Amino acid sequence: MLAASVCHLAAPASADVSTLTPSRDNTLFQDADGSTSSGAGPALFAGVTSQGKARRALLRFDVSAGLPPGARIDSVVLALHVSNAPNAIAREFTLHRVVRDWGEGTSSSSGGTGAPATANDATWTHAFHPADPWSAPGGDFAPSPSVSLLVGDVDTYIWSSTQMAADVRSWISDPNSNYGWLLRGEEADVGTARRFDSREAPGSTRPILTVFYTQAASARPISWGGIKAIYRRGAP
Repeated sequence: MLAASVCHLAAPASADVSTLTPSRDNTLFQDADGSTSSGAGPALFAGVTSQGKARRALLRFDVSAGLPPGARIDSVVLALHVSNAPNAIAREFTLHRVVRDWGEGTSSSSGGTGAPATANDATWTHAFHPADPWSAPGGDFAPSPSVSLLVGDVDTYIWSSTQMAADVRSWISDPNSNYGWLLRGEEADVGTARRFDSREAPGSTRPILTVFYTQAASARPISWGGIKAIYRRGAP
């Protein structure tokens, strides 16, 4: 009994860090027929333009592939770089867990008006253009945000919360439920939109998800000498 209990003692846990870039990202550009997207563009947009049109950004990270089996998530940090803003007024931006799958096509635009959607692009009306609509225009996402943050002028901004960590844990537990997050800006006013660098942006300001985790304890056989030492001092 003693041997059976101690031969599988866990090795000491070790903390570690993994940095991930999006596996896909896109922007939902508000329009009536859902014909606009930017799946391969260098920028993401969120907020409302001066013309009163909403934009919402989508980001998905392949957390299951980027972490070792059994990793225990301690915290997560999302860094997004604002590359253009209409002013320095701080606006609230919220991150919401997306609840259904969506696509990234080959459309590309660096401007806030988007480009013609291509096959399987996510658009304002479609999760996969042109045949698979959202249940409601603007995307299917959890109404309660996972985190909120005030975003002002051009700079890099950091989102982090216990709910974001819980989202990542759920995606690791069930990879088929990982549809990423939707970034939403203030939509009650005009001129709140910000341009963020996407995963296709040149340079080093692409979105980064940093995951702080602890390695799962691993079974480690020990010698009979070790067993005797444990026995002498009293096995737990």
